[in-house]
Parts: sequence; structure tokens; C-alpha cells
Amino acid sequence: MEDDIKKCLEVLKSGGIILYPTDTIWGLGCDATNKLAVDKIYQLKQRFDNQKMLVLVNTDAMIERYVDDVPEVAFQIIDCAEKPLTIIYENGKNLAENLLGDNRSIGIRITKEPFTQKLIERFRKPIVSTSANIHNENSPANFKQVSDAIKQGVDYVVSYRQDDMKEHKPSSLMIIKPSGEFKILRQ
Repeated sequence: MEDDIKKCLEVLKSGGIILYPTDTIWGLGCDATNKLAVDKIYQLKQRFDNQKMLVLVNTDAMIERYVDDVPEVAFQIIDCAEKPLTIIYENGKNLAENLLGDNRSIGIRITKEPFTQKLIERFRKPIVSTSANIHNENSPANFKQVSDAIKQGVDYVVSYRQDDMKEHKPSSLMIIKPSGEFKILRQ
């Protein structure tokens, strides 16, 4: 795992794309503060930048560095979540502009997966996380399902967990408004 982390850090710092395991499905990732790196993922996925991607962080405190006003209820919900949960917040900040949606919204998930936790801890910035597939194709439930086009289009493919054939699923998804009002989009 350590060798993978070192190589990922080199690629992320140079504006490249990684193919890596997350706490849900295999993902494409880059430095979430680097607009050009984010553009590379949109191009690889053949996806328009109005179809936003989420970012992974490793702590509650990191969320507060990238969202203007995090409602207290968000932390209560995160603490109670039994499976991976992505929350869409308004008023994102300090991120690549092409990641932000209407109202400067951004989806953020605190990862609990050991590899991504260590990678983000060492990188000290959020990492983009989007399914490792071409737009409108099925999301890969494990590494074996990732297409050759995706594998060849990234700068580094993580070795860790490639042999994990468990069928992983996307995270739960919800929106939380600055007022604390929330809506579940996917369970």
C-alpha cells in the first residue's frame, strides 16, 4: 500500500489522474483544487462539466475548509451513517471552480477506507472521486469491471485491492441546505 500511496502522491501533485479503490466503487481521482486536472477527468469520462463530481476528505475538519457554512446537523448525520454517505453542500470554497455546481454546491464524503484515508492525510487536500467509467456506461463494482479505455487513460493505476471481487455500491446521497434542511437523494 505504501508504494501505491507514494506513486499516487507524485501523480496528484503533478496534476495527473489516478484509478483507485474507494470506500464504495473504483474511482478516478485527481487534486480537487486543480482545475486542469479536473478537466482531464471530464475529458476521460467524456462527460460535460455541468455534471458534477464529488470529493473525498478524511476528517470533519477538512469539510469546513471547503464549505463556507457547514450546518451542525451534517456532522450529526455523518456520525450516525452506517454506510458511505456523500453530502451535497452549498457554498463550496477553495476547490477547482469546475467542480462547483449551482449555489457553488459540492458533494463531499468522508472516506473510511484505509487506502484513501492515508492518501488524503498525506496529500492534505481533497481528492476528486467519480466512478471509473465512460459517461453513461455502468459503474464498475470492482476492479475487474473497469474498462481498458479508463485504465489506459489514467496516469497511475493503484495495485491495492485489485483482487477484491466484492461488488461495491455507490454511496448514499443527500443534500443539506445551510439552514439544516436536508433531502435524501439516494439510499
